[in-house]
Amino acid sequence: MEDADKGSQGHPDSAPEVGEDAVTSVGAASSTTPDLTEEERQELQEELAKVEDEIQTLSQVLASKDKQLAEIKRKLGITPLNELKQNITKTWQEVTTSTAYRRTSETLSQASLKATAAFTNMGSAITRKLEDVRNAPTFRSFEEKVETLKTKMTPSPSTSETGIQDGGDSPTAEASLNQPDNSPSQEEPMH
Repeated sequence: MEDADKGSQGHPDSAPEVGEDAVTSVGAASSTTPDLTEEERQELQEELAKVEDEIQTLSQVLASKDKQLAEIKRKLGITPLNELKQNITKTWQEVTTSTAYRRTSETLSQASLKATAAFTNMGSAITRKLEDVRNAPTFRSFEEKVETLKTKMTPSPSTSETGIQDGGDSPTAEASLNQPDNSPSQEEPMH
Protein backbone atom coordinates (compact mmCIF):
# COMPACT_ATOMS: atom_id res chain seq x y z
CA MET A 1 0.00 0.00 0.00
CA GLU A 2 2.90 2.30 0.75
CA ASP A 3 4.21 1.58 -2.76
CA ALA A 4 0.92 2.85 -4.21
CA ASP A 5 1.19 6.04 -2.15
CA LYS A 6 4.77 6.58 -3.28
CA GLY A 7 3.72 5.99 -6.88
CA SER A 8 1.00 8.65 -6.76
CA GLN A 9 3.38 11.13 -5.12
CA GLY A 10 5.89 10.54 -7.85
CA HIS A 11 3.34 11.57 -10.55
CA PRO A 12 2.14 15.15 -10.06
CA ASP A 13 -0.24 14.88 -13.04
CA SER A 14 -2.10 11.83 -11.67
CA ALA A 15 -5.91 11.73 -11.68
CA PRO A 16 -7.57 13.60 -8.79
CA GLU A 17 -9.21 11.60 -6.01
CA VAL A 18 -12.98 11.29 -5.93
CA GLY A 19 -14.47 14.44 -4.40
CA GLU A 20 -11.53 16.71 -5.24
CA ASP A 21 -12.51 20.05 -6.66
CA ALA A 22 -12.04 20.31 -10.41
CA VAL A 23 -10.65 23.84 -10.08
CA THR A 24 -7.89 22.58 -7.82
CA SER A 25 -7.02 19.79 -10.22
CA VAL A 26 -6.95 22.25 -13.12
CA GLY A 27 -4.60 24.44 -11.10
CA ALA A 28 -2.26 21.50 -10.55
CA ALA A 29 -2.48 20.40 -14.16
CA SER A 30 -1.93 23.94 -15.47
CA SER A 31 1.74 23.73 -14.70
CA THR A 32 1.99 21.06 -17.39
CA THR A 33 0.18 23.14 -20.04
CA PRO A 34 2.58 25.95 -20.97
CA ASP A 35 0.59 27.01 -24.06
CA LEU A 36 -2.05 28.93 -21.99
CA THR A 37 -1.46 32.46 -20.86
CA GLU A 38 -2.26 33.43 -17.31
CA GLU A 39 -5.28 35.41 -18.53
CA GLU A 40 -6.66 32.46 -20.56
CA ARG A 41 -6.16 30.12 -17.64
CA GLN A 42 -8.00 32.53 -15.34
CA GLU A 43 -10.92 32.79 -17.80
CA LEU A 44 -11.16 29.00 -18.09
CA GLN A 45 -11.13 28.59 -14.31
CA GLU A 46 -13.95 31.16 -13.99
CA GLU A 47 -15.93 29.40 -16.72
CA LEU A 48 -15.35 26.06 -15.00
CA ALA A 49 -16.58 27.44 -11.68
CA LYS A 50 -19.63 28.92 -13.44
CA VAL A 51 -20.50 25.58 -15.12
CA GLU A 52 -20.10 23.72 -11.81
CA ASP A 53 -22.48 26.21 -10.16
CA GLU A 54 -25.01 25.72 -12.98
CA ILE A 55 -24.77 21.94 -12.60
CA GLN A 56 -25.35 22.22 -8.86
CA THR A 57 -28.33 24.55 -9.41
CA LEU A 58 -29.82 22.22 -12.03
CA SER A 59 -29.37 19.25 -9.67
CA GLN A 60 -31.27 21.13 -6.96
CA VAL A 61 -34.03 22.08 -9.42
CA LEU A 62 -34.28 18.48 -10.59
CA ALA A 63 -34.56 17.23 -6.99
CA SER A 64 -37.29 19.79 -6.35
CA LYS A 65 -39.18 18.72 -9.49
CA ASP A 66 -38.87 15.06 -8.45
CA LYS A 67 -40.48 15.91 -5.10
CA GLN A 68 -43.22 17.87 -6.86
CA LEU A 69 -43.83 14.95 -9.25
CA ALA A 70 -44.06 12.47 -6.36
CA GLU A 71 -46.56 14.72 -4.53
CA ILE A 72 -48.77 15.08 -7.62
CA LYS A 73 -48.72 11.32 -8.22
CA ARG A 74 -49.61 10.72 -4.56
CA LYS A 75 -52.58 13.11 -4.83
CA LEU A 76 -53.75 11.37 -8.01
CA GLY A 77 -53.41 7.95 -6.41
CA ILE A 78 -50.77 6.79 -8.84
CA THR A 79 -48.68 4.18 -7.05
CA PRO A 80 -45.42 2.67 -8.20
CA LEU A 81 -47.29 -0.60 -8.74
CA ASN A 82 -49.81 1.12 -11.04
CA GLU A 83 -46.95 2.70 -12.97
CA LEU A 84 -45.26 -0.66 -13.31
CA LYS A 85 -48.48 -2.23 -14.60
CA GLN A 86 -48.90 0.59 -17.13
CA ASN A 87 -45.29 0.26 -18.26
CA ILE A 88 -45.63 -3.50 -18.66
CA THR A 89 -48.88 -3.11 -20.59
CA LYS A 90 -47.34 -0.48 -22.85
CA THR A 91 -44.22 -2.56 -23.42
CA TRP A 92 -46.26 -5.68 -24.16
CA GLN A 93 -48.37 -3.74 -26.64
CA GLU A 94 -45.21 -2.47 -28.36
CA VAL A 95 -43.79 -5.98 -28.48
CA THR A 96 -46.94 -7.57 -29.91
CA THR A 97 -47.20 -4.96 -32.66
CA SER A 98 -43.56 -5.37 -33.70
CA THR A 99 -42.68 -7.06 -36.97
CA ALA A 100 -40.38 -9.53 -35.25
CA TYR A 101 -43.15 -10.66 -32.89
CA ARG A 102 -45.62 -11.11 -35.73
CA ARG A 103 -43.13 -13.14 -37.76
CA THR A 104 -42.26 -15.29 -34.75
CA SER A 105 -45.94 -15.78 -33.96
CA GLU A 106 -46.68 -16.85 -37.53
CA THR A 107 -43.73 -19.24 -37.53
CA LEU A 108 -44.79 -20.78 -34.22
CA SER A 109 -48.36 -21.11 -35.48
CA GLN A 110 -47.15 -22.96 -38.57
CA ALA A 111 -44.88 -25.13 -36.45
CA SER A 112 -47.81 -25.92 -34.17
CA LEU A 113 -49.95 -27.00 -37.12
CA LYS A 114 -47.16 -29.19 -38.43
CA ALA A 115 -46.57 -30.71 -34.99
CA THR A 116 -50.27 -31.42 -34.59
CA ALA A 117 -50.35 -33.14 -37.97
CA ALA A 118 -47.24 -35.14 -37.09
CA PHE A 119 -48.72 -36.27 -33.76
CA THR A 120 -51.96 -37.22 -35.49
CA ASN A 121 -50.07 -39.25 -38.08
CA MET A 122 -47.96 -40.84 -35.38
CA GLY A 123 -51.10 -41.74 -33.38
CA SER A 124 -52.68 -43.28 -36.46
CA ALA A 125 -49.52 -45.25 -37.17
CA ILE A 126 -49.39 -46.54 -33.59
CA THR A 127 -53.07 -47.51 -33.76
CA ARG A 128 -52.49 -49.39 -37.01
CA LYS A 129 -49.43 -51.11 -35.57
CA LEU A 130 -51.34 -52.18 -32.45
CA GLU A 131 -54.13 -53.53 -34.66
CA ASP A 132 -51.53 -55.46 -36.64
CA VAL A 133 -50.08 -56.88 -33.41
CA ARG A 134 -53.55 -57.77 -32.14
CA ASN A 135 -54.37 -59.57 -35.38
CA ALA A 136 -51.08 -61.44 -35.44
CA PRO A 137 -51.32 -65.22 -34.87
CA THR A 138 -49.02 -65.06 -31.83
CA PHE A 139 -51.21 -62.50 -30.10
CA ARG A 140 -54.38 -64.40 -31.04
CA SER A 141 -52.93 -67.55 -29.48
CA PHE A 142 -51.97 -65.60 -26.34
CA GLU A 143 -55.43 -64.00 -26.21
CA GLU A 144 -57.09 -67.41 -26.45
CA LYS A 145 -54.92 -68.76 -23.63
CA VAL A 146 -55.82 -65.79 -21.42
CA GLU A 147 -59.51 -66.26 -22.23
CA THR A 148 -59.26 -69.99 -21.39
CA LEU A 149 -57.53 -69.19 -18.12
CA LYS A 150 -60.18 -66.59 -17.34
CA THR A 151 -63.03 -69.04 -17.90
CA LYS A 152 -61.30 -71.61 -15.69
CA MET A 153 -60.83 -69.08 -12.90
CA THR A 154 -64.39 -67.72 -12.89
CA PRO A 155 -67.06 -69.98 -11.44
CA SER A 156 -69.37 -71.48 -13.99
CA PRO A 157 -73.05 -70.66 -13.79
CA SER A 158 -74.46 -72.86 -11.04
CA THR A 159 -77.91 -74.14 -10.46
CA SER A 160 -78.44 -71.32 -8.02
CA GLU A 161 -78.54 -68.84 -10.87
CA THR A 162 -80.87 -71.04 -12.89
CA GLY A 163 -83.07 -71.57 -9.84
CA ILE A 164 -83.38 -67.85 -9.35
CA GLN A 165 -84.20 -67.44 -13.01
CA ASP A 166 -86.86 -70.19 -12.74
CA GLY A 167 -88.64 -68.39 -9.97
CA GLY A 168 -86.64 -69.63 -7.00
CA ASP A 169 -88.50 -72.96 -6.51
CA SER A 170 -85.33 -75.00 -6.55
CA PRO A 171 -84.23 -76.20 -3.09
CA THR A 172 -80.60 -75.77 -4.14
CA ALA A 173 -81.22 -72.11 -4.93
CA GLU A 174 -82.77 -71.47 -1.53
CA ALA A 175 -80.00 -73.34 0.24
CA SER A 176 -77.34 -71.31 -1.49
CA LEU A 177 -79.21 -68.06 -0.79
CA ASN A 178 -79.65 -68.87 2.90
CA GLN A 179 -76.04 -69.96 3.35
CA PRO A 180 -74.10 -67.48 5.56
CA ASP A 181 -71.23 -65.54 4.01
CA ASN A 182 -68.68 -66.75 6.57
CA SER A 183 -68.96 -70.37 5.53
CA PRO A 184 -65.68 -72.09 4.61
CA SER A 185 -64.98 -72.04 0.93
CA GLN A 186 -62.83 -74.07 -1.36
CA GLU A 187 -60.35 -71.24 -1.75
CA GLU A 188 -58.68 -71.64 1.66
CA PRO A 189 -55.06 -70.61 1.62
CA MET A 190 -52.45 -73.35 1.81
CA HIS A 191 -50.10 -73.41 4.75
